[in-house]
Amino acid sequence: MTRSPATLSDIRAVLAALPGPDLTAMAAAVERNGQLTKPPGALGRLEEVALWLAGWQGTATPRIKAPQIAIFAGNHGVVARGVSAFPPEVTVQMVANFSHGGAAINQLARTFGAAMTVHPIDLDRPTADFTEIDAMSEADLMAALLVGWQAVDPAADLLVPGEMGIGNTTSAAAIACALFGATPEDWVGRGTGVDDAGLTRKAEAVRAGLARLTTREPLAVLAALGGREVAAMAGAMLAARTLRIPVILDGFIACAAAAVLHQAAPGALDHCIAGHASAEAAHARLLTALDKVPLLALGLRLGEGSGAALAI
Repeated sequence: MTRSPATLSDIRAVLAALPGPDLTAMAAAVERNGQLTKPPGALGRLEEVALWLAGWQGTATPRIKAPQIAIFAGNHGVVARGVSAFPPEVTVQMVANFSHGGAAINQLARTFGAAMTVHPIDLDRPTADFTEIDAMSEADLMAALLVGWQAVDPAADLLVPGEMGIGNTTSAAAIACALFGATPEDWVGRGTGVDDAGLTRKAEAVRAGLARLTTREPLAVLAALGGREVAAMAGAMLAARTLRIPVILDGFIACAAAAVLHQAAPGALDHCIAGHASAEAAHARLLTALDKVPLLALGLRLGEGSGAALAI
């Protein structure tokens, strides 16, 4: 694997020199596709996906033999604003469930033969309440990016980044609103099941966080409004790009992490495909902003990388 970045300047340098797909492999895959015993285009979007996979795997005959699911967990100080139906202790409980093989994502990983890794990040030290100060210092942001970067297995041929973090739909909504505009109400959703009053508190928290911003530079937005698990997913996606490992994006929170890269560098998500459209209200809006068409739409709102894993 390429040397891990040490500073945000290193991250920006990686973003400025992203590798592209293997165009020779893509051309060979197109030629091979034309020789198969079917009418041209008869397999619809499956053909498009196969050609995309060929380019990033560097072969005319792409296969998914070694998929990796990497789950990142973090806690959020903004939970103190009453934005979640559950307390932050649930994050710790879910990490234990992942580790013991009892979560939905564990079953999906087994079903699709994916290696699964779990990365809790300072769960006893939530990010700061972003309505008052930046969620993460530059050092905290860099540390979380590195957790994601170093979690990627260079031998993987497909990556699914997933997350767990009570309060992270509020963080994701704030990031999306900062990067793409509109109102907080356009981006907040019910997450784990907040009532109308909770939904109002989420919008108010996002509005307060946005009012504090002095810049909309993507990495600065991530530090100001993000979570450690959100930053780690961004780091994993960026590391996968340097390794030319294709990525399946999961739901709203994963796509908010991806949005940071999208806004930081043109084409930064060319190696990513959207696994599904979730039931979280703003996910479809975010997918449109990222110019991604989901493979599935099953009304999921679980997180954990579950929708992306189903798309494997």
